Amino acid sequence: MNRFLDYLKIGPVFSYFLRVFRKPDPNHPTNVNLRMMHGINRVSIVMFLFAIIVYTVRHCVR
Repeated sequence: MNRFLDYLKIGPVFSYFLRVFRKPDPNHPTNVNLRMMHGINRVSIVMFLFAIIVYTVRHCVR
């Protein structure tokens, strides 16, 4: 049962969302590919949250 609950943990996902919006740590190596990936992820997260807000407002107005 513990193994199944380990699959459902979403803590690392939320920590990644917060880490994407922070400035990069100078101790970790970085390159262009990593910066581009984080930039695309930022755009995707913002678009997803905007869509959730629009959907919620449309659903509540009806």
